[in-house]
Amino acid sequence: MTVFEKIAAREIPADIVFEDELCFAFRDIDPKAPVHILVVPKRAVPRIAETEDAGLLGHLLLTAARIAKSECATGFRLVVNNGPDGGESVPHLHVHLLGGRPLGWPPG
Repeated sequence: MTVFEKIAAREIPADIVFEDELCFAFRDIDPKAPVHILVVPKRAVPRIAETEDAGLLGHLLLTAARIAKSECATGFRLVVNNGPDGGESVPHLHVHLLGGRPLGWPPG
């Protein structure tokens, strides 16, 4: 069971900012920007490269955009890491919503 599944089951506390039948969103405990929220599907999907569920992926992105409207006044970035070289630290699909300051490019 991943840490995200434990958060969804309320076994681990988190600052949850959104939840519906498909996903939940919470503030990252190690934020990389003033706003750093993770949008996570409730269903365990290891990573983006291991799903073709366009409905779920679209829902995650639209949910992140909706949350960003209230959290990030002047812009935001969405990031999805895939695999160790992509920076993935939890093998459970999630979207990082980053904002609250100017974000440089390239990111890494």
